[in-house]
Amino acid sequence: MIIRAVDFVQLTDTGRERRSNEDNAFARAPLFAVADGMGGARAGEVASAEVVKILDAGMPDGVPPESGLAELTREANHRIHQMATSDPDRAGMGTTLTAAYVGNDEVAFAHVGDSRAYRFRDGKLEQLTNDHSLVGELVRRGKLTEEQAEEHPQRSVITRALGPEAAVGGQHRLH
Repeated sequence: MIIRAVDFVQLTDTGRERRSNEDNAFARAPLFAVADGMGGARAGEVASAEVVKILDAGMPDGVPPESGLAELTREANHRIHQMATSDPDRAGMGTTLTAAYVGNDEVAFAHVGDSRAYRFRDGKLEQLTNDHSLVGELVRRGKLTEEQAEEHPQRSVITRALGPEAAVGGQHRLH
């Protein structure tokens, strides 16, 4: 049996610590994504909007979804990095990205940062991505519990994002 995701909800919130929202989302089947501009960095909202602009151009033709998402992720990183290094007002800007291509018989992901992808199946919610964050790494190494990570003073320190470095990668596929 093939089940395809056709319903979605898009909601964003500034949270408890920020005055402005640097989030952007993209939802046009079969491609869905969330990009969270890096809080505290300059022009995070510009970086997340740039990701959406690239996704809006569509998946590359003639390549498997996983490869297409990887290509779009690299392109977004390249463009954001160029913008950040060519304009002092945008120095240090970046964004997370979690994108899903929901095909007929597979779901492919691109994931950089700490915006998460989950699967809800049979009444259970399962986290599919690993946070690219300091506390996420400490949890994976067994140095912190999930509960400790939620209250850790450095819980918002991410270790990977689009923009800060010249190259980035990361994707996986679910069947």
